[in-house]
Amino acid sequence: MSTKVSDHILERLREWGVEHVFGYPGDGINGLLAAWGRAEDRPRFIQSRHEEMSAFQAVGYAKFSGRIGVCAATSGPGAIHLLNGLYDAKLDHVPVLAIVGQTHRTAMGGSYQQEVDLHTLFKDVASDFVETVTVPEQLPNVLDRAIRTAYARRCPTAVIVPGDVQELDYAAPTHEFKMVPSSLDRSAWTAIPSEESLQRAAEILNSGDKVAILAGQGAAGARAQVEQIAEVLGAGVAKALLGKDVLSDELPYVTGAIGLLGTRPSYELMRDCDTLLTIGSSFPYTQFLPDFGKARGVQIDIDPHMVGMRYPYEVNLVGDAKETLSRLIPMIRGEERGREWYETVCDNVRHWREVMERRAQLSADPINPEYVARALDPLLPDGAIVTSDSGSVANWYARHLTMRPGMRASLSGTLATMGCGVPYAIGAKFAHPDRPVFALVGDGAMQMNGLAELITAAKYQDRWEDKRLVVGVWNNHDLNQVTWEMRAMEGAPSFLPSQELPDVQYAAFARSLGLTGVRVEKPEDVEAGWRAGLEADGPAVIEFLTDPAVPPIPPHATWEQMEATAASILKGDADRGSMVKQGFKAKLQEFLPGHERK
Repeated sequence: MSTKVSDHILERLREWGVEHVFGYPGDGINGLLAAWGRAEDRPRFIQSRHEEMSAFQAVGYAKFSGRIGVCAATSGPGAIHLLNGLYDAKLDHVPVLAIVGQTHRTAMGGSYQQEVDLHTLFKDVASDFVETVTVPEQLPNVLDRAIRTAYARRCPTAVIVPGDVQELDYAAPTHEFKMVPSSLDRSAWTAIPSEESLQRAAEILNSGDKVAILAGQGAAGARAQVEQIAEVLGAGVAKALLGKDVLSDELPYVTGAIGLLGTRPSYELMRDCDTLLTIGSSFPYTQFLPDFGKARGVQIDIDPHMVGMRYPYEVNLVGDAKETLSRLIPMIRGEERGREWYETVCDNVRHWREVMERRAQLSADPINPEYVARALDPLLPDGAIVTSDSGSVANWYARHLTMRPGMRASLSGTLATMGCGVPYAIGAKFAHPDRPVFALVGDGAMQMNGLAELITAAKYQDRWEDKRLVVGVWNNHDLNQVTWEMRAMEGAPSFLPSQELPDVQYAAFARSLGLTGVRVEKPEDVEAGWRAGLEADGPAVIEFLTDPAVPPIPPHATWEQMEATAASILKGDADRGSMVKQGFKAKLQEFLPGHERK
């Protein structure tokens, strides 16, 4: 039997080390599906319930494996469905390849069924590389460039293959005019700043007395170097949400997340520092960085396109974080630095941890959502992988989960799209089938995508060595994050027709699939609920009935701001009484002595 173009696509993916392709079938990729049958499902085709979920699973796989995530979809409707997940990859700088079908060449341009101008469709999301294969000889170069570009630029790329091209006999490019050969090798490379720029950066860092470090996902490969430079500088380290797992939260000078979902010590670190070192982060919210003119700044980023645009840095070091820090650290003079700033940072971190413990212990109706995350924290096994969805649950994920060495965590950091938590977790399970995975999801995101993807988890659980995939659902019958944003930013009460959610029986749905499902209705049962998920012999859904009136208070909120918010709420919010009470109770915890509990 001759080798078809579709056969060669799968062969080339195998040669690139691709082990899984996340996709959904359709007649636009029938030729590929037939090739998968001939190839005995290598690489393995992982079927989601929706193409958007395939793209999210590819993103989660790439985030947690460090390898390219690959997704596949049919033409027209399937390709369109991929977009949100691909934009998530683009904005979070994740290597993902989309392989997409198209109508036959003979029908293109004829307004044929399911025909969409895919080049225009993908022009933005796959702007670094999108190409259509029209003849077999074109294939290896297009596919290789798509994969190399995705890796090198940490971005999504797209390869479009018309249905009839998939069925053609494969022919390699020849040694002739206007033929483009290709090769597989992708040697490692490292970007390093110039010696002169390193010296200028060292001068700035050495001149500072109160140094703050902001670490993002670009610092992930430089954990030891970030720790070393922080300790030499006597600096505090705040983390962008995408960098939550780059440094252990057990270190006394790690202040935790930064921004609206961040911590008070991170806010204080940026407010009071005189020098800022940003490593591998494009954190966009300038108001949470030092006031302009108050702090000198140095940035390290591997992408010259992303430097110098979030803060008026004096030196922008373009280079790999590990290699750049390794060259910068010997230039830092740590022995001349006092310890007062370092001790202040550590004291602020200790106080915040006490505050968060007290907030989690506050009574609520029926369960305090902060307590749900707090109870999980000490139960997380070594090597656990945690995904968070967007929404109010991301606040509790950011503030209450302690990252330890070896643990991994991520969320949709830049797009902040809903519905990624469960498919991310499924992608993580295929990346690390021997590790337990936890998805923290609100009821809105669970209704949007999570329920359907439980079917995917049930379908594939036998392929995972460690079958534990624990989905925690915060069920408060409210699209809570947007509700609070309306209150705080618009001064408007909750608009129930848009915000109120039906009460879905998430645990019961899980049980209908043969999975473990536990519904927790009382605070005293929260820990037992998490333990049931940990002890399950397969995927589990632990559903917690939580109080929507518990506010995700920003770290910089003052009493005056809270009073103003309360005044706007009292205009007529359906939940105004309990909400105001919970808000003031939570804020009060910052001012209580460390030994008190309420």
